[in-house]
Amino acid sequence: MLLLSKYDVATVLDMPSAIEATRAAFGMLASHRVSMPRRIATSIPEHDATHLSMPCYLQGLPNRLVIKVVTVFPNNHERGEPAIQGQLLVHDPDTGRVVCMMDAELLTAVRTGAASALATEYLARRDAHVVTVFGSGAQAWQQLAGVAQVRRVERAFVVSRSAERGRKFADDATEQFHFPVAFTPDGESAVTFADIICTATNSLEPLFDGSSIKPGTHINAIGSFRQEMRELDSLTICASRVFVDHKESAMRGAGDLMTPVLNGEFDWSLLSGELGDLVMGRNAGRMSEKEVTVFKSVGLAIQDAVVGGLVYDRAVELGLGQTVEW
Repeated sequence: MLLLSKYDVATVLDMPSAIEATRAAFGMLASHRVSMPRRIATSIPEHDATHLSMPCYLQGLPNRLVIKVVTVFPNNHERGEPAIQGQLLVHDPDTGRVVCMMDAELLTAVRTGAASALATEYLARRDAHVVTVFGSGAQAWQQLAGVAQVRRVERAFVVSRSAERGRKFADDATEQFHFPVAFTPDGESAVTFADIICTATNSLEPLFDGSSIKPGTHINAIGSFRQEMRELDSLTICASRVFVDHKESAMRGAGDLMTPVLNGEFDWSLLSGELGDLVMGRNAGRMSEKEVTVFKSVGLAIQDAVVGGLVYDRAVELGLGQTVEW
């Protein structure tokens, strides 16, 4: 069995390749060439944490059989540890044998950023140049990295509860992406400037007032994955054309949508489509320059399968990792 550390994964994984792998994945999902059972979520109440098990089998070239085990411990930042940690197991689809176990921390952030990049490509205005990111962790970083691949970003704002982490994020991102990134604690003001908003937090309450959003804005909301979590308020949802990564998954875990549905403010029939509809050309996406669009993602095992498969193939080709008898 091949063991791939986070450093091995970082060596072979890049955002442009992840975007194209993710594009293929959502095309396969829309074509029903995927076996993706319901994600199992185990709650750890004393830490407000969640343990997730996410299996997937792709009937493609090559076939992929994987399962990701991931934990989300929001308070880990206080301990100096990542909030999201996990491992991906890659199985031989012909024998069931485990052929690889890889660190999935970076993998999860990159594949999530790649999905938001795709949604931005199809839904954001072509002249969208200003980005506001809520959150200052690994997920927020990859959200900005993904958006920067599909739009010419001229400046960005990062909103974080921690001024120290927010300022470091801004400084590092300015150096990495070669456009100015500024930290601000004032999320409402940052929203009024934004053409694209990315929310990557563990918030239980909406991050900003929907009335602050300017016409034509596109929003990628990726932080909430449980019913009690919310990053967007009902006004934002009800005033926008809303797309999801997968309707069935959203109906079980997208608190941003589940809450307004339960309150009678929104209905699942009002969804504008899935990301796969956009990839396959079944949905035109943005209909006007003034409409607000939302991409709500809860994260899917198929994303791990295609991006993890990409990492595995490249690592084998380059001879990376450590082989152990199992």
